[in-house]
Amino acid sequence: MRRAPTNADFFGDMANPASGPAHHPASGNDRLDRLSDYPFTRLAALLAGITPRANAEPTIMSIGEPQHAPPALIAETLAANAHLWGKYPPLAGTPDFRAAVGDWLTRRFALPAGSFDADNMVLPVAGTREALFLTALLAVPERRAGGTPAVLIPNPFYAVYEGGAVLAGAEPVFLSSTAATGFLPDLDALTPDLLERTALLYLCTPSNPQGAAADAAYLGRAIALARRYGFVLAVDECYSEIYLDRPPVGALQVAAAMETGGGLWDNVLVFHSLSKRSNAAGLRSGFVAGDPALIARFARLRSYANAGTPLPALAAAAALWRDEAHVEENRRLYRDKFAAAEAALGGRFGYRRPDGGFFLWLDVGDGESAARRLWDEGAIRVLPGAYLSGSAPGQPNPGASFIRVALVHDADVVARACAAIARILG
Repeated sequence: MRRAPTNADFFGDMANPASGPAHHPASGNDRLDRLSDYPFTRLAALLAGITPRANAEPTIMSIGEPQHAPPALIAETLAANAHLWGKYPPLAGTPDFRAAVGDWLTRRFALPAGSFDADNMVLPVAGTREALFLTALLAVPERRAGGTPAVLIPNPFYAVYEGGAVLAGAEPVFLSSTAATGFLPDLDALTPDLLERTALLYLCTPSNPQGAAADAAYLGRAIALARRYGFVLAVDECYSEIYLDRPPVGALQVAAAMETGGGLWDNVLVFHSLSKRSNAAGLRSGFVAGDPALIARFARLRSYANAGTPLPALAAAAALWRDEAHVEENRRLYRDKFAAAEAALGGRFGYRRPDGGFFLWLDVGDGESAARRLWDEGAIRVLPGAYLSGSAPGQPNPGASFIRVALVHDADVVARACAAIARILG
């Protein structure tokens, strides 16, 4: 009777590590070890073992996931283009998608007629998270000004900024963005030595989590610094379409109005997504736009790192960028929610009416303790501000006393939750 072959018959001593060469586990990329756990991983650990005492359905206000119904336009367009699921999509997207984005940018940010070349200045991306991370790989060289390149990051910040900087081999430099600086980095405090090393500056406007929108003068200073020192300015504008009073200014809008000896769009990239604007987080569709030379290099990078956005999704995205009615209704719903939140929390915990976005940034003394109490006593899940902030050695974490509260539920739920926050935290 023949015996069945074993691994040793095929691989010899390699199948038996004890008799072969020494065995060493894969070490992996040690830059990953320089990153703290992702904010929601840290939150899960903080709340582990706590069973809410409140006899209520949990209210998840820790994550910025819109709860409004997505526009029917998405399902209709996906169905109409279902025959395209079997095709590989081009990384540059379709002419129709690029045209829709270019028309929207020109309309929304009052760009000069004919100035924006959508075919060479737009790339579709799988939401802004992917693109913002890849921007660090795009922008960071091996050395800059004779030393380690620096990536400047507003503090508090979206965790992807830090992740991209560290994994690109840069030094993340956190720029305090508190009430004292208008909740945006103080650009005038940046030293020439630091700017010479800077490869990339991330800005978020309206900011996450504070909701502060940069004005034209501020963005103009940022663009001028990027051009003077030769770094990439990456402006995350994914909350630009959720505002309470007036539409935030955009970086391309400011660049188009600047007097410059170089190209109109030099050094500037902007990032937009349908996740917040159109309640379409699951569509995973956004775009990066701006400096055509940077966009060409971005396309080269993505050709190695990413698959394209499926053609039916591109068609749905193009339809959404052409439609403003659902966006106006979205803003109305958020205004109602902020009115409910202000009624419950106005004048407490440093409550301020944000310029845009859908977060509250509340000073509660100790963010971790408050998050535990709210989950324990109210079944309300919020994110401690320390999980969105970094600190220099020996310095306090600027977000430690805060919590971030996402107003993503309907106005009635927001009203009840904010009243409970006020009651529980006193």
